[in-house]
Amino acid sequence: MTLISRILGFVRDMVIARLFGAGSGADAFFVAFRIPNFWRRLFAEGAFSQAFVPVLSEYKTRRSHDEVRALVDDVAGVLAGVLFAVTLIGVIAAPLLVMIFAPGFLDEPERYDLTVAMLRITFPYLLFVSLAALASAMLNSYGGFAVPAFTPVFLNLAMIGAAIWLSPHLAHPVTALAWGVFLGGLVQLLFQLPYLKRLKLLPRLRWGWKDEGVRRIIKLMAPAIFGVSVTQINLLFDTLIASLLVAGSVSWLYYSDRLVEFPLGVFGIALATVMLPSLSQEHARASPEKFSHTLDWALRWVLLIGAPATVGLVLLAGPMLTTLFHYGEFTAEDVRMSRYSLMAFASGLLGYISIKILAPAFYARQDTRTPVRIGMIAMLANMALNVLFVIPLAGFGVGHAGIAFATALAAFLNAGLLYRRLRKQAIYQPQSGWGGFALRVLGANAAMGLVLWAGAGELADWLEARSLLRAVQLMLLVLGGAAVYLAALWLSGVRFKTLLARPAHE
Repeated sequence: MTLISRILGFVRDMVIARLFGAGSGADAFFVAFRIPNFWRRLFAEGAFSQAFVPVLSEYKTRRSHDEVRALVDDVAGVLAGVLFAVTLIGVIAAPLLVMIFAPGFLDEPERYDLTVAMLRITFPYLLFVSLAALASAMLNSYGGFAVPAFTPVFLNLAMIGAAIWLSPHLAHPVTALAWGVFLGGLVQLLFQLPYLKRLKLLPRLRWGWKDEGVRRIIKLMAPAIFGVSVTQINLLFDTLIASLLVAGSVSWLYYSDRLVEFPLGVFGIALATVMLPSLSQEHARASPEKFSHTLDWALRWVLLIGAPATVGLVLLAGPMLTTLFHYGEFTAEDVRMSRYSLMAFASGLLGYISIKILAPAFYARQDTRTPVRIGMIAMLANMALNVLFVIPLAGFGVGHAGIAFATALAAFLNAGLLYRRLRKQAIYQPQSGWGGFALRVLGANAAMGLVLWAGAGELADWLEARSLLRAVQLMLLVLGGAAVYLAALWLSGVRFKTLLARPAHE
């Protein structure tokens, strides 16, 4: 289901690139979309979900259904009330928010005003999608992963529809994307409500601020708000820096980031979504050995999928960007510039995915403080690295690539510190065979990399080729590279049947 959503996300980005390119209007929309997205990660997939799921899992394991329902009613009421207030403030303070997060736009009043207007349309998305995330967390905790994973499809469909059919009728066509975001968020929420009703968990909004479970969730959220959202704070800081660079920098970073988000979303986030309820239940049942085994199983899959995804994205950066986005308003120069940032972002993919797996190991144990401290270190490092890389690279016109590379290095620092802490506290004990497994994966990636490097050719050839030829060539490269990788793993002794067998849970 996540794969379907991500594929439609690609279609959405292809439509946006074709109709709006990477100019000032596209930059304005991406900033207007990124600001509520930051708060969404804070209240939805971020701190809230990481605090709510462990407590809900504990209630589900140890208490009655009536007590679970009462918790859900109280949490939904508090979350909806807080989000409504935040949304109202965000709509009113839109000019100030754009001034803070995209100060470079102040030099271009038209782009600044357009960003403010679109932010006022997109900000209510925060309310809708955060309540949808509450529904998703409940469904996940009860073993229902398909519906929440499919839900983002509606955002993509709404944005595609708005871009194609609504944009021609507006004074600023790009504003249609903002309305698509608004509608998509509302539909995502409504879609999940019938499934909650089947579980007899459809929330009845109740202001339960003093409820013991709500207080525990708030206590866990307080430090996690910063820790979980370090990546988002970094992205907003990146947007701020990019707004000071040449026009198009925000868009180049967006399109390259979207390609990295594909393997991260299909595999990393999907695996993390399944991991958190599982680890939370193992912690509630006091099963430290199973906890460690589950974590070890997930980390092997991180290397198995993350490494070839990294190699593929780096070596096929130009062909992918050309095939997917080089139409209409998205020029050859946009492809070249996006290629630099895609290669830089992709170099940190293993770090991004590892964070998605390692951080839940702390949240499942209701430890939100440790990831906060580590996240602060990573965020400060990212800021320092931005200064280190962006200033010299800006002189060559590729300052945006420095932003992406700083983000990648900060992700590895974050993941490394999380891993070291888990080992130091003896929460995670690696199983035997890691050395041989890593060597086999490394060899298979080398074989695949040679095939992709030889087949990719020159970027100029891809830019001149027809659309159908590009698509066929890229598909053959991807399938050929995957076949070589899987064959090399098999010949080296890796058996997927063994790796697919997740540690059993009683």
